[in-house]
Amino acid sequence: MLRGNAPARIDEKGRLKVPNAFRMFIQETYGRDLYITSIAGDSVRIYPLAVWQETEEKLAQMPQEDPSVKRYRARVSFYGQQTEIDPQGRILIQPRLRESAQMVGEVDVLGQQHFLEVWNHERFVAGLLRDPFTDGDARALASFGV
Repeated sequence: MLRGNAPARIDEKGRLKVPNAFRMFIQETYGRDLYITSIAGDSVRIYPLAVWQETEEKLAQMPQEDPSVKRYRARVSFYGQQTEIDPQGRILIQPRLRESAQMVGEVDVLGQQHFLEVWNHERFVAGLLRDPFTDGDARALASFGV
């Protein structure tokens, strides 16, 4: 399972060196093939290709003309790119997504159970401050047993 936060950097060529603990788990469990995308363009999602293929199978079962399905597919295709982890443990984030998500310098790589989410550090911290965790959030999670 992918969990926790590993600070990292995007190099001058737009490559992210996948933090070792995450990289080792992904490679041992799924191999080197990945699908990199975003939904809103503000962060980068890195899916092991096998996990992404499960999502695609679910999408294939949905009504293709449903507006929510169409919006989702458009975004994950627009920002999406299939790639693999190179021998040095790096992945290239395509320029369109790199620009949209402000993937420069310091980033935070967050484990989201079955995929990684990468945020520009300053953007992520600003979002945490702008949208704090509330008592209502705690009650909602408690209703799910968390």
